[in-house]
Amino acid sequence: MKRPEGSLISYFSNRVKKEGGINLAQGTPGFPPPGELLRLLKINAGEKSLHQYAPGIGNFELLELIRQRFSSTVTPIEADNLLILQGATEGIFLTFFYLTTFLEPPFAALSFDPVYESYPQLADMFHIPFEYFDFEGNLEVDFDKLEKTIKEKNVKIVFIASPGNPLGKTWTRSEMSQMIALSRRYGFYILFDAVYKDIYFYEAPCNPLAFNEEKLFYIDSFSKMLSITGWRIGYIITAKGHMNKIRVMHDYVGLCAPSILQEVTARYLSAHEYGKNYIDTVRSKCKQSFAYMKKKLELLEFKVADSGGGYFLWARLPGKRKIWKDAFEFALSLYQEKQISVVPGENFSNTKADYVRMNIGTELPIIKDAAARLKDFFTNR
Repeated sequence: MKRPEGSLISYFSNRVKKEGGINLAQGTPGFPPPGELLRLLKINAGEKSLHQYAPGIGNFELLELIRQRFSSTVTPIEADNLLILQGATEGIFLTFFYLTTFLEPPFAALSFDPVYESYPQLADMFHIPFEYFDFEGNLEVDFDKLEKTIKEKNVKIVFIASPGNPLGKTWTRSEMSQMIALSRRYGFYILFDAVYKDIYFYEAPCNPLAFNEEKLFYIDSFSKMLSITGWRIGYIITAKGHMNKIRVMHDYVGLCAPSILQEVTARYLSAHEYGKNYIDTVRSKCKQSFAYMKKKLELLEFKVADSGGGYFLWARLPGKRKIWKDAFEFALSLYQEKQISVVPGENFSNTKADYVRMNIGTELPIIKDAAARLKDFFTNR
């Protein structure tokens, strides 16, 4: 069939939503939000003032909770460094848009292959060249090669996600230190996507705010942390000079995040140690689901990438079974026969058409069901 236009994540996840099946395509949490959070939502639904506009910069209590949270672990953060907005997606867009208002063309943007789909799409919207930079085989960065690329392509914007999507790469303090050093040497800006920071399998990823770098934009949300992707509450942390201008843009683009949802999130975090018990449980479940699916796929001769965290498993199709032209045909056949949706690697890379991404951010029984269907799918092939 003809390739659908637009996001393959949307294509395959929408098929499940319309026709049924197991959705391993979209990064939607398979866990209910914290029960106490939902209880607070019910209790506060009758407060009339919470159904009107929130302050443009964000709910003041929530801003203070975020400020305290980060100030306790990194360089002190002030209220003027913060902005709450409509999800990390708005944060990424606003930051990118802001940078294009003063960076002198021609310049390029760069991220690490495979790449979350929003990054190259943003560059394309603004007619900016985009560079895909490969990790080495052990998911390490060849910084000499990276420096050469940055210099030759005049890279001025670098996207980093940790843990990454779809690969699950987590950046160490040493790696971030080298990235910051390159940023200072060549004057590029770093958009750090931290939405999966709480879903790590071994060690917590390095928090780059500790470097106190003016060219860093730290973008995060509560979507995956509390399994509330539909609430659209994200935030940016950056230097005051940048933040002043981004806040003005936000006034004319997003205006404010939903008032009542910010309020109940703040009340929940305040009363429950910033969601610690819930986050610990979700992290443990994701690690368990990843390990289970990895083992089952490797028995089917998939080559599964190591992951330090996040919601996803990134795997290469079995090399000995050249049944499908590429991962798109595989994903199409898998859904048609077994009603499991996954995302072809071409959605994240120009060179990895024989890879797939699977969402493991769900309960283990669902993962076991999907693994059993996959095994049946390969039987007699």
